[in-house]
Amino acid sequence: MVRKHYQEAKTGIENLKSLNYNKYLSRVGIGRDDWHFWKQIGKALACTYTIFGLAWLYNETSPLGWWTLKPRPKEEKELAHLYERREFPYPGDTEAMEEFVAKGGMIGTTIGPKGVVETTDKDSYNYQKDLQSKKFDQEAGKLWIRMRNEVIQELQEKGFE
Repeated sequence: MVRKHYQEAKTGIENLKSLNYNKYLSRVGIGRDDWHFWKQIGKALACTYTIFGLAWLYNETSPLGWWTLKPRPKEEKELAHLYERREFPYPGDTEAMEEFVAKGGMIGTTIGPKGVVETTDKDSYNYQKDLQSKKFDQEAGKLWIRMRNEVIQELQEKGFE
């Protein structure tokens, strides 16, 4: 009787050389036949992310509004500095954090109006009161101008100049 001889077990580099990776990769959809498809998918994703990145960059630095082709009105340009992005200090820098809080940096949201701080010794409560009083004065001025214009219009309708 002929003795049966078993194959020697391949280990290490011999085993890696003998594996047919393409057979296993093609079963999951990434074999040699699918390379062109995945190359096209990669190109499409790269182009899409590039376009979105450029749109985001344009939005951050744009002189125009988002997706508008009209320039900003004069009033919006004058008040744009109030709505700029705030620069927050690094949390480990205690001196910068104290200065930031003293200027009222924690009031409102990160896109809210910054306002202008006249003195550096104001605390956040006084700064908030100051902002409220400025807003009140501005509203009172608008109301006064509107009432004055109404009186002028009534006088003009009656025939006075």
